[in-house]
Amino acid sequence: MNLTLRQLSYFKSLATHRNFGRAAEAVHVSQPALSVQIREMEQMLGAPLVERRARDVVLTPFGRLVLGQAEKVLAEMQVLSEIARWNEGLAGELRLGLIATIAPFLLPGALARIRQEDIGLSVQVQEGTTARLIEDLQAGRLDAAVVALPLDSDGALEVTPLFQDRFLLAGSEAGMAALGARRESLRPEQIGPARLMLLEDGHCLTDQALEVCGRGRGHAQIDMGASSLATLTRLVAAGFGLTLLPELALRTEAHGLTLRRFTSPEPFRTVALVRRRATPDDGWFRALARILSETGEELVQATRA
Repeated sequence: MNLTLRQLSYFKSLATHRNFGRAAEAVHVSQPALSVQIREMEQMLGAPLVERRARDVVLTPFGRLVLGQAEKVLAEMQVLSEIARWNEGLAGELRLGLIATIAPFLLPGALARIRQEDIGLSVQVQEGTTARLIEDLQAGRLDAAVVALPLDSDGALEVTPLFQDRFLLAGSEAGMAALGARRESLRPEQIGPARLMLLEDGHCLTDQALEVCGRGRGHAQIDMGASSLATLTRLVAAGFGLTLLPELALRTEAHGLTLRRFTSPEPFRTVALVRRRATPDDGWFRALARILSETGEELVQATRA
């Protein structure tokens, strides 16, 4: 028997997508080519791996057993690949993901520090939602990701907190004045839902703001229509409600806004760096975490001065 890694990856794709066409597209081959490889696997193993139906496929009991072993083999090969890539520590190519409400504020300073420490490091940056970044991280398409906690990692990820990013109340001058005397001792949960504007569904910053304000995602009076933090802040500056703005964004996104810090304890989000536990770490992850932590701390401390 001589199964190949290519066959195992094709089979895993088929098990994930449950359709020969979608599975083939995911691994960038033609459908007939993928089908031939699955047939060859079944012939070598002596039993069907999938039940072929009109529109999809279903794993046979034997196929489920084979899938479990295939995933283990592919995961080990990923580890070997990471060892080869990182055999010189923080050198070579770094594939780093960041959520959209952190990337534009943290990246400029962080990239400058990375270049200072290793001029030969090639950094590939990907911006996306937390769910997308974690999916790519677990699939080996990213080496590390910068996200905001909490994070359900299921034990497969190593999580290193970097710094705390506090929230401020932001609005137009008239909008803030409308709060009256309450604005001097306002707590997040006291903000009227009709006045609250947040990013559209899918952004973890929205989840965090809702939690801070004690609101449910389904609250009918909360406007969650802005697609970016830049759009959100411009709408708020124009008088369309209030929002919570993280310290990281103050330098670039607070123009035209009136800001108010909450009374202690100030609400915050914890920014963290994550990686797969299976990825070898001979110091590159700690070095990267230190650079990001120092950069983030400088940014948020500058807003508290």
